[in-house]
Amino acid sequence: MMDKQTDHKALLAPLRAAMYDFDGVAARAALHSVCAPDAVFRLAFPFETRVGVDAYFDAVYAPLLRSLPDLERRDHIVMAGPTPTGDDWVGCCGFYCGTFESAWLDIPATGHLVHMRFHEFYRVVDGKIVEMQALWDIPEVMMQADAWPMQPSLGREWHVPAPASNDGIVPGPYDAEAGQASCGHIIEMLEYLVRFPSQGGPEVMEMDRFWHPRMTWYGPACIGTGRGQRGFRHWHQIPFLNAMPDRGQQDEGLTFHFFGDRNYAAVTGWPNMVQSITASGWLGIAPNGQQIEMRSLDFWRIENGLIRENWVLVDLLHVYDQIGVDVFARMREFNKARHGFDPETGVAL
Repeated sequence: MMDKQTDHKALLAPLRAAMYDFDGVAARAALHSVCAPDAVFRLAFPFETRVGVDAYFDAVYAPLLRSLPDLERRDHIVMAGPTPTGDDWVGCCGFYCGTFESAWLDIPATGHLVHMRFHEFYRVVDGKIVEMQALWDIPEVMMQADAWPMQPSLGREWHVPAPASNDGIVPGPYDAEAGQASCGHIIEMLEYLVRFPSQGGPEVMEMDRFWHPRMTWYGPACIGTGRGQRGFRHWHQIPFLNAMPDRGQQDEGLTFHFFGDRNYAAVTGWPNMVQSITASGWLGIAPNGQQIEMRSLDFWRIENGLIRENWVLVDLLHVYDQIGVDVFARMREFNKARHGFDPETGVAL
């Protein structure tokens, strides 16, 4: 008998294996075997929430598998742990890849290998998955197809890597003391992070206390990666807070599920941020004062007591949708002249 958290990681192993050499029948069966009948799947825009394995698979994986017939899942972080409130989660970070043979979500096919990062969090009760909260980096696919219709990224766009330490598939047995320490480090860091700008200048974040000098912040496509504190601040934090200085000041109704596993920590929440766009400079969005919800699902790796790597996905398509911008409609307009698109509708043929 393994400890509970190691059991939970083992629970997902057959599903991950079925999605490595992705076979639709085997993957669907593996999902049924590990999920409760009424499992809730909370997904990135435009998929949103689905209830039950078949509704999830038919809406999400079946179309992706048709477009990428050699679809393959690669996990580079698998971790588990309890939250401070006693819920048990498993977090998986990696990417889906395959040959982009036909259009997906009207993103034009390239005929080449394409990759899409995922952050997927599974809540386990009595040996079954009862809830999933997951983000897929769909804008990353648009960019590889040369079809991204919005503003360019400030940070560096690249194929975000696995942990530099090559230890992201965290083994058992579960070390509760280490997991709690990693989780506590992240929670304290975030408490200091939200002090800026309402309580003073950048010094109030005390970043040297929490972050490694060679930290890398792997942001979502259309924000990009920042290297070091300077890269993080210039390519993400400064434009983000200039546009939404009330970040972290409206926690009512939000959920935060933090957990740690050895030197890794993670958080998921649906949503886990609410703020108002009151100035320009972020994602090319006009400052209309509108309040928006955000879904940000993160993983951190701690090295010698400091955060060395941070993988971040934000549902930016959901952000655009809330302010009335249909990125998919703009993509179809943007790509009307391309071969393989109906010039009248902009829809991929």
